[in-house]
Amino acid sequence: MEQVITLTEEAALQIKDMMKENEEESAFLRVAVKGGGCSGLSYGMGFAHEVEEGDQQLEQHGIKVLIDTDSIPILKGTVISYKQSLMGGGFTIDNPNAIASCGCGSSFRTAAVTGTPEEC
Repeated sequence: MEQVITLTEEAALQIKDMMKENEEESAFLRVAVKGGGCSGLSYGMGFAHEVEEGDQQLEQHGIKVLIDTDSIPILKGTVISYKQSLMGGGFTIDNPNAIASCGCGSSFRTAAVTGTPEEC
């Protein structure tokens, strides 16, 4: 089966550091898409302790990742990386399915899913 998302090595190292800092080494990383933001959809990443029905599990660079059924088609082919700069660091999400995103870069929509756009 094709990987839904790809974590770069830099992103995986950052996630491992965050897991260690928060004493979450045994947790899963949940990646999801939810409605909201000015373009209609926004990303969510967080630690989870339970696999829910319909979750797809994958493992990359030692990180166990969960993706819910609804998010899978929206995230297919997405690359999550981590960039460090003089202004600090941050995760970047490159989703080939996003056809429009807002100016702030935190929300998007796809051709098939418009989500629930909100005022900026």
